[in-house]
Amino acid sequence: MAGMRTTLGVVAGGAALAAAAWALREVPAELGLRPLTSGPERASRIRRSPQFVNGAFANPMPDSTPPAGPQGLALLGEFARGRRQRRPHGWIPLRVPPSDPPPADGLRAVWYGHATTLVEIEGRRVLFDPVWSDRVSPTPLLGPKRHHEMPLDIGELPPIDAIVISHDHYDHLDMATVRSLTNSQKAPFVVPLGVGAHLERWGVPTYRIIELDWDEEAQVAGLRFVATAARHFSGRTSVRSNDTLWGSWVVAGATKRVFYAGDSGYFDGYKGIGAKHGPFDLTLMPIGAYGPGWPDIHMTPEEAVAAHLDLGGRLLLPVHWATFTLSLHPWAEPVERLWRESKARDAAIVIPRPGEGVDTASVPPVEDWWQITS
Repeated sequence: MAGMRTTLGVVAGGAALAAAAWALREVPAELGLRPLTSGPERASRIRRSPQFVNGAFANPMPDSTPPAGPQGLALLGEFARGRRQRRPHGWIPLRVPPSDPPPADGLRAVWYGHATTLVEIEGRRVLFDPVWSDRVSPTPLLGPKRHHEMPLDIGELPPIDAIVISHDHYDHLDMATVRSLTNSQKAPFVVPLGVGAHLERWGVPTYRIIELDWDEEAQVAGLRFVATAARHFSGRTSVRSNDTLWGSWVVAGATKRVFYAGDSGYFDGYKGIGAKHGPFDLTLMPIGAYGPGWPDIHMTPEEAVAAHLDLGGRLLLPVHWATFTLSLHPWAEPVERLWRESKARDAAIVIPRPGEGVDTASVPPVEDWWQITS
């Protein structure tokens, strides 16, 4: 009997190791490709970039990055405690996304969760930072896990005209999602300088990759896409960082304009972006994952409202909250603070449930739906 138990234990252990090895097989690909080694044309563009300084991309304004060493370990300890307040206490209500054609002359947005948002502008569809995976990590075994399902399967997406990426962090650039969209859609990927190297490694054809430095622009499906500044950083491994650019995006049609901030700390450059490219009918502003350990690279909800007003935004739709736990603040705190600040500064906001369509021509009043899950 003891021998049988030993045999079963060995078999079980071997199966577990095999399962772990299978789950880890994609990690090297997940890390992407170093842009400077991906070809002379891209390497030359990177070295010519005003943002590329001393061998890496850098913010023009002073910044701090998430702490490492003892301080970083202390933060990991904080993550291990008080986890209950950093997740919803009930089911997050989902909505079935609208399936009718996009308004030919209008503007509609569907927030799917975290930063993933579909914007329908003047009859075209633009998908921002698509992430359909359950975890934002180089492996499905570890990393932040989503608090709610996506409102629709990735194969149920309507035809997309452009797929826009803000930077290469796992919660904004997901290899499995990119591969799926490469096979199921025909849209080009519009990305910051250097990010195209990752896409090429994952099988995206070169002709479907449009890489832009800050202040460069491209025309796609009759829309104008402009890469604009952000205050952040990049990297898919702690050993190698800032070898791809990060950014925000302007998407402009004939009459409608949208601004997507990506990930960014607050900086006074938003006023210049607004003066040059605004005003904006809709801004997609990150409100979550802020913390005292990284004050310069993620905005607080109050700073998101300030940036929205600097940009000349007419309607603010908050993103980068609710779906993944990426900081120490309580789950619903970002949206509560946003709601209070918007009232204090008379800023128009909309807080949709994941999957809910928002037509900027008929904005619904804010409902505190998150209260039932807090």
